[in-house]
Amino acid sequence: MLNDNVFARVSDFEAMEAELTGIRQYLHANPELSFEEAETARFVADKLEGWGYEVTRNVGGHGVVARLSAGEGQKGIAIRADMDALPIAEETGVTYASQSLGKMHACGHDGHTTVLLGAAEYLARTRRFNGTVTLIFQPAEEAGKFSGAQAMIADGLFERFPFDAIFGLHNHPGVPEGDILLRAGPMMASSDTVNITIKGLGGHASRPHLTVDPIVVACNLVVTLQTIVSRNIDPTQTAVVTVGTIHAGSAVNVIPEFAKLAISVRSFDPKIRNLLQERIVKLTQSVVDGYGATAEIDYERGYPVVVNSETETAFARTVAEELIGSDRVSTCHLIPGSEDFAYFLEHKPGSFLRLGNGTNSAILHSSKYDFADGSLTTGAALWARLVERYLGE
Repeated sequence: MLNDNVFARVSDFEAMEAELTGIRQYLHANPELSFEEAETARFVADKLEGWGYEVTRNVGGHGVVARLSAGEGQKGIAIRADMDALPIAEETGVTYASQSLGKMHACGHDGHTTVLLGAAEYLARTRRFNGTVTLIFQPAEEAGKFSGAQAMIADGLFERFPFDAIFGLHNHPGVPEGDILLRAGPMMASSDTVNITIKGLGGHASRPHLTVDPIVVACNLVVTLQTIVSRNIDPTQTAVVTVGTIHAGSAVNVIPEFAKLAISVRSFDPKIRNLLQERIVKLTQSVVDGYGATAEIDYERGYPVVVNSETETAFARTVAEELIGSDRVSTCHLIPGSEDFAYFLEHKPGSFLRLGNGTNSAILHSSKYDFADGSLTTGAALWARLVERYLGE
C-alpha cells in the first residue's frame, strides 16, 4: 500500500499559507501585460535562485526556466505556470487591487505563478524525488497569437531543458475552491480568426441596380456560414462559427464599396478544424461570386486544441485523489476557450488540469474577478506531490 506520509500533503503547506497569500496579492497588485512581464519574471527568478534552482532567464522573451535535480534518476518532469495580465480596468475593490491603471490579473495568472512558487520552495527544501524537475514560468499566454509558449519553444525550450512529460493548470470559477478537474483527450478548443473583406461596387442608395451591394452580400454570407456547423459537422462533434463584427457603410443614402466581417472559429478536433476552414473559404467564395462581388479572406490559425494524453491524465487523477479525496476530483466538461499550453502538448505528453476557484467566483476576464487564495495550498501541494510521485520510482 502507498505510504502517504512520504509524499506532499495539503497540510504540509499550511505553514506557508500566509506567505503564499502575500506573494499572490503582491503579484495581483503589480500586473504586467503580455510581453511586458520583466518585473514579474525578475521577482520569480530571484526567489527560485534563492532556493537553489538553476535558473535561466529571458527564455522566449521574459520566460523563466528553473531546474532542480535530486538522486540519480534520469526521468524529468516539467510544470508550467503563466505570468501575464490583461488590459482590463480592475473593479474588485480589494486592498491589493492593481496599481497599474487599465491592467489587472483578470485570469488568475498571479495565482498560477504563486502555486508553482509554493511547490518550488517545498521541493527545494525536501528534495524527496529522484530525477530532474523543470519549472516553466511562461510569458504572454494571453497574446492570442505568437504567444509565450510558441516563443519559448522557438528559443529551444525542449532542446535546452529536456523532460519527459509536462503539466499545467488553470483556475476554474464555479467549482469549489481547491477541487480538481481533469479530462483525457481534447479539453479546450482551438481558436481561429477569419477576416473577410467583401468588395462590391458602390453607388447611390436610390439606384441599387447600378451597384453590387456588399452589405447584401455580407448579410447572406452570415446566414450561409451558420449552416456549416448544422449541416457539415457530425452532430456528435462540437464546433462554433461566430460572426463577431460586421462593418460597412457610413451614410444612409450611399451603397458602400466594402463590407468587412470578423469570425471566431472554434473546435475540438484537428480534422474538424480543417473542415471548418475548407467550408468557410468555399462558401465565402461561392456566395460572393454569386452576387458579382469579390472577397479577400485572411484565415488566421490561433491556438490549437488542448489534447491531454491518457496516461499522464490518469496519473494526475490518481495523485489528485490521493491528495484531496475522490469526492473532490471530477471530469471536466469541454471548454470552448483556448490555451497556448496546447503547443507544449504537441511536443510532449502531459495534462492540463483545472483548479476550483469558488462557486461564487466572478468569471474569467471580468473586471471583478479575483483568484481564490484559499486554493493556493491545494495547488502547491498538488504540484509537489505530482513531482514526487512521477520522480519517485
